[in-house]
Amino acid sequence: MTETHDTRLHEVARGGLLVLLILATAALPSRAATAGAPRGGKGTQAEIQVGLCSPIEQIAERLDLRPRGASITVWQFDDPLLTLFEGGVRLRLRVASDGGSELTLKVANQDCARLAPGVVPSGEGKCEYDVYGASMSGTVSLTRHLDAKSTSELVAGRVAPQRVLSQTQTGYLREVVGIWPLPRDIRALGPMHVQIYRTPDKLYDVDVTQVPGSIQYAEISRKVPVADAFRLMREMEADLSRVGIEKCADQSSQAVNKLRSLLR
Repeated sequence: MTETHDTRLHEVARGGLLVLLILATAALPSRAATAGAPRGGKGTQAEIQVGLCSPIEQIAERLDLRPRGASITVWQFDDPLLTLFEGGVRLRLRVASDGGSELTLKVANQDCARLAPGVVPSGEGKCEYDVYGASMSGTVSLTRHLDAKSTSELVAGRVAPQRVLSQTQTGYLREVVGIWPLPRDIRALGPMHVQIYRTPDKLYDVDVTQVPGSIQYAEISRKVPVADAFRLMREMEADLSRVGIEKCADQSSQAVNKLRSLLR
């Protein structure tokens, strides 16, 4: 066999091997496809959420909404530059009818499966996934209960938010998020009044938020197992389309628009 013939055989063999490698690589899931896959312990939940831009009256009529409890008074805390919000942090106060409240620290873009032991103690908080459109990210929530006196002083600005945070909330901000101390000019923004409604089949909750003035925001949500989140998101969108309810074009804008409205 000639040297030229041997060379051609080697080239054919290399070409065949290259094709096999390409086919094998194509069959593997890409790093981008797997890196964002949420992981969590057994029972980890996701909340699918869609901002709605149809008129509130139309939403209530077409979904046959029923009030779920009384209206809730809500305050947010941030500075004029929205430093906390831009850092993925929200500090929310929900005031109860007796004057007491729940002060909740929410931190976005957290990996629920890789949280250090003890940073989210049982009974003080949770880590769940939030689903907006095609994106899913983990969110840590840590809550502290305040009595009526502490609530009143916090809202009035007589006590700074960082003085009433729990040790767990303070530790998470300092050690995990890296935001501590809180901005000097942080203040209470509000009040907002939130009425929660539920559909008759109890599948969906709809939060209608009234900010000072005449602006209202509506958001529909449902808590589901993480593995089913995107399938059930598509079902929710189909249900909304079926009754002619319009989704907001920009699903990322509602939260920041509320805060900007409160700063005026």
